[in-house]
Amino acid sequence: MTTIAIDAMGGDNAPTEIIKGAVDSLQVADSKIILVGKEDIITKELSAYNTKGSVEVVNATEIISTEEAALAIKQKKDSSLVVGLNLLKEGRADSFISAGSTGAFLVGATLKIKRLPGIDRPALGTLLPGAKGFTLMLDSGANVDCKPEYLLQFAVLGSVYMEHVQGIKKPAIGLLNVGTEKDKGNVLTKGAYDLLAASSLNFKGNIEAGDIAKGTVDVAVCDGFAGNVLLKTAEGYSKFIFGTVKKELMATPIRKIGALLSRGAFENIKKSLDHSEVGGAPFLGLESLVIKVHGSSKAKDIVGAVKQSHKFTQNNMIDKLKEGLQGGV
Repeated sequence: MTTIAIDAMGGDNAPTEIIKGAVDSLQVADSKIILVGKEDIITKELSAYNTKGSVEVVNATEIISTEEAALAIKQKKDSSLVVGLNLLKEGRADSFISAGSTGAFLVGATLKIKRLPGIDRPALGTLLPGAKGFTLMLDSGANVDCKPEYLLQFAVLGSVYMEHVQGIKKPAIGLLNVGTEKDKGNVLTKGAYDLLAASSLNFKGNIEAGDIAKGTVDVAVCDGFAGNVLLKTAEGYSKFIFGTVKKELMATPIRKIGALLSRGAFENIKKSLDHSEVGGAPFLGLESLVIKVHGSSKAKDIVGAVKQSHKFTQNNMIDKLKEGLQGGV
């Protein structure tokens, strides 16, 4: 049985949806759950469920809001975010999940959890949907300034993760760039290209942003600046397109009938783009697993994150990541 700590107070829908997701996850993963946050509030929410002793509550008197600077992690030492990370550091939990402040989460994890040998900068990985499944993009925002060797490390982490967690043999690696030609890009991407090409990874060369949607590669490597811009742009256009389609379909009675007849197709599209099943963004390169779920996460997202955490631990991923880094995969 794995032990998973969850920040019950982080995110827009905390604590109700976070706690519901934690309880629901007991049905799909053989794990013990530790909910971290204001004990009286959590206990009151839990009273609506029968958890049969599988949920522990650890009190934390403070909350770090999304509006606060990342360094609030040093000021609010009894926040749910800090207390949860301490559980991980002390070995009382195998992983920690939070929908709270991304900045504070990443800074806190970096300060409190040791890096894996051979890792200079841990990377935030985001699974993006495409024509052939999901592509892991990393870094998606933790490191805006990178060196070529960091990108090689990201590629190794991503390759091991996709093979053992997502079940993809010899994952294809692509370097996000402004063109597919070998000599494209800046000093960073050109240097990273040479390192990746010389590695034993299944490196497919440069890719453009649109290749991710095509499913050209399984892992897309980039610095955190480019990755975060791509991620936020994709999220924005996704909401815009779906919102526009819905508005147009509801514009006239005839279109509404057509929308009703096409409901099944739209549900399938929505399901194929649903990121809740993959369970958030793992912060890879640390001695323990931390997962950042979206600030607007609901119960289903938490269940997905717990499933991912359970699989990560059961597959001894920390040891596999160490082996990959030692051997260059």
